[in-house]
Amino acid sequence: MQNVWNILKERGFIYQVTDEKKVKKELDEKKVSFYVGFDPTGNSLHIGHLLPVMAMRWLQHCGHRPLALVGGGTAMIGDPSGKTEARPIMTVDRIDKNVSCLQEQLGRFLDFSEGNAIMVNNAEWLRGLKFIDFLRDIGSLFSVNKMLTAESVKMRMETGLSFLEFSYPLLQAYDFSVLNQKYGCEFEFGGQDQWGNIVAGADLTRRLNGAEVHGVTFPLLLKGDGTKFGKTAGGAIWLDENRTSIFDYYQFWRNVEDSDVERLLSLFTCLPMDEVRYLSSLQAPQINRAKEILAYEATALAHGQEEATKAYLSAGGEFGFADPEGRIKTSSGIREIAVGKKTVAIPSVAVTKEEFGTGMGVLSLLVKAGLCNSNGDARRLVTGGGCYLNDERVTDPRFQVELSCFCENELNLRAGKKSRKRVVLK
Repeated sequence: MQNVWNILKERGFIYQVTDEKKVKKELDEKKVSFYVGFDPTGNSLHIGHLLPVMAMRWLQHCGHRPLALVGGGTAMIGDPSGKTEARPIMTVDRIDKNVSCLQEQLGRFLDFSEGNAIMVNNAEWLRGLKFIDFLRDIGSLFSVNKMLTAESVKMRMETGLSFLEFSYPLLQAYDFSVLNQKYGCEFEFGGQDQWGNIVAGADLTRRLNGAEVHGVTFPLLLKGDGTKFGKTAGGAIWLDENRTSIFDYYQFWRNVEDSDVERLLSLFTCLPMDEVRYLSSLQAPQINRAKEILAYEATALAHGQEEATKAYLSAGGEFGFADPEGRIKTSSGIREIAVGKKTVAIPSVAVTKEEFGTGMGVLSLLVKAGLCNSNGDARRLVTGGGCYLNDERVTDPRFQVELSCFCENELNLRAGKKSRKRVVLK
């Protein structure tokens, strides 16, 4: 069995670990079950979730069994970690619909056939808990003094933290003990901000089950400029193509900074590390081929090779290909795609003549086209000089797009340098 710990370390996944020697030994000597939790606070995963998902893929590839936990129970409370204010309370129906969406998306990355991975929902054991019994059996094992030292709690103490959210670590810790008992789960993996919750879960599992379990966290992923990875001026980049088009998903990866290429190829593709180092060592303009490969591989994982191919050809047809003759060596499937004259039109959005009328405000059109999430986002884009209509910059947020802007019932709308939509009047 290939030792996945060495792979995860080399590729940059590891931030904290409860006992590195024991963890490495366990992963080297036997097949283990491990879990990662995803709270269904929305109906889609976003790029910020992909770091743990990619680690799960490597762990499964090396023979270990993932337990993908979707928090239908914990989402009813809300994790305070990394938040400056309380999450909105969601209905049970909304949570359950989100659970289904996230489970479908996780199925794109992990193999759930024949018990190779298991999908679990903590609503199964959390929603039926009796409050008094839980306080007596679980609450009595937690020290409030220790809980107050957690970074997520200290940060929120300044702005206000309800007892509802304060109790969240108890539930996440309880999840670990239940999964250990039901599935023999020995490891919990999670983001850097989950360290306190993970350690609490390991301690609770030892107390309740007499089992030694371990925790590992992944680093907080920041872009070269220090901002949070996966965020753009238009908001988060989602795996749901109805929230982020596949073309825009591809373009997000294609437009990363040169300095981020090696790290992102390491974390979000399965390319060999020798190849990752070679591609990221390329200088401009050849480094753009490494970005095409990153974008293709990341899009293929999330949406399939066929859609990744369409996005690659579409972007290349619009903006040009970085290596049309395929001179740069790669093991990526992108090498099999002959470019030449084979291109795909950029994504389009239809607007009816009745809806458009005699004109439409540029802010409304940007939202309609999916280039901005709201009028506020669109206003900031326009006033910041990032909006282009038929390649002419629009800086007035009151600008009215008129019928005369269309050529043969089509116009091009652009947000920033690369995100485009063709608006078709029907």
